[in-house]
Amino acid sequence: MKLNLIFVLTFLSLIIYANIDHEHGYVGVTKRDGGLGCQCHGINPTDSVIVWIEGPDTVSVGDTTGYKLLMTGGPAFAGGFDLASYFGELDSTDTLTHVLFGELTHTDPNPFTNDTVTWNFLYTAPDSVVTDTLYSVGNSVNGNGNPTYDQWNFGENFTVHVIDEPVNVEKENLLPEGFVLYQNYPNPFNPSTKIRFVIASEVKQSQFVTLKIYDVLGNEVATLVNEEKSAGEYKVEFSGFGLTSGIYFYKLSAGNYNETKKMILMK
Repeated sequence: MKLNLIFVLTFLSLIIYANIDHEHGYVGVTKRDGGLGCQCHGINPTDSVIVWIEGPDTVSVGDTTGYKLLMTGGPAFAGGFDLASYFGELDSTDTLTHVLFGELTHTDPNPFTNDTVTWNFLYTAPDSVVTDTLYSVGNSVNGNGNPTYDQWNFGENFTVHVIDEPVNVEKENLLPEGFVLYQNYPNPFNPSTKIRFVIASEVKQSQFVTLKIYDVLGNEVATLVNEEKSAGEYKVEFSGFGLTSGIYFYKLSAGNYNETKKMILMK
């Protein structure tokens, strides 16, 4: 009888620990420091749960860049996560995530859309040249309050190569071949940022150029350039005043040239 009571109390404590204490996230369970994963939702990881990171594998020292953490599989009702970096700093882009003790985790369980749940986050590279690693673990929950049937898994370690900024050699009338669209600066920004692009000297005739801003749904939110441009380097300022925080895209089009880059408005 005493053993049964201990078992029941232990089981109830596990449920409370998993569903109340961890409702707003939990850290220290990635492989970075030998964490054992989301063991309150099952002792062992489940191969059917797949966790991965999307984003650039090369960044410049000190740069802040947007990434995504994604998860599929398991009960797929909602998901939580823990994300850690060895050298860099992690930060939120929205209210779905927050930083705890230097790591990033969910603020509340995030519902799956179709078969995938996604979180956006920011990575700030250290101020020295290193090879960094992002460590992740994701938990797919059933939403019934019983962690016994939840499933989790570690994500594959994501390597980030932190490099020096390329050295810019300024020479009169020297422009790169073709068209070039540079990353906006600053990024993330609030409320304004500058976008630089080049029409190279080899382009003999003026080109009709458009530079437009889109939200994550593909809706056009601004047109910054919509006119003929001759060869040269141009810089345009974009203001996010009146827009909500989040990820936006800017697209440069000229003749057969089209290029799109991502930027983050963070208020």
